[in-house]
Amino acid sequence: MREISLHILDVVENGIAAGGSLMTLVVDEDVENNWLSITISDNGKGLSPEQQAKVADPFFTSRTTRRVGMGLSLLQAAAERCDGRFSFASEEGKGSRVFCSFVYDHIDRAPLGDMAMTMEVLMAGYPEVDFLYRHLYNGREFLFDTRTIRQELEGIPLNEPAVLRHLKAGIEEELEILRTERADDR
Repeated sequence: MREISLHILDVVENGIAAGGSLMTLVVDEDVENNWLSITISDNGKGLSPEQQAKVADPFFTSRTTRRVGMGLSLLQAAAERCDGRFSFASEEGKGSRVFCSFVYDHIDRAPLGDMAMTMEVLMAGYPEVDFLYRHLYNGREFLFDTRTIRQELEGIPLNEPAVLRHLKAGIEEELEILRTERADDR
């Protein structure tokens, strides 16, 4: 995939398909130590130990809608190609967790991509799901939690077009501040 955000979108959608109602996403850009790490977890149905053993096999999927599951194997290959790591953990009835890391300045690392757009697509397509998105940049943090936003919206759905535009713009602005703010400005 051309951007890591597309891998993120794929993994999150798999978690939702597995019954996840809360998707947690942590993106940690540790430029000072030359690492990018991503953790995605869900509270879905999880996988059996037998299914977990096959999770990186591109010809295995737990879905019934298709017979191959390229997503995790492609993400694993992307991480390992950039001298990073990949891990998957799951517990039946509790959910799953995907972790991957990349050497930040590795020549083969795809760009992170448009995380504001990724979140907008997820909220538009899955308005009933909650998303906890935590983005770190050299130790500074931005937190986006749809559970809090829902309370403020007082019943207006997340996928209302005006709400989506506002939320996306807010994420874009906060990520820009996060990346440009100096540590002593905190």
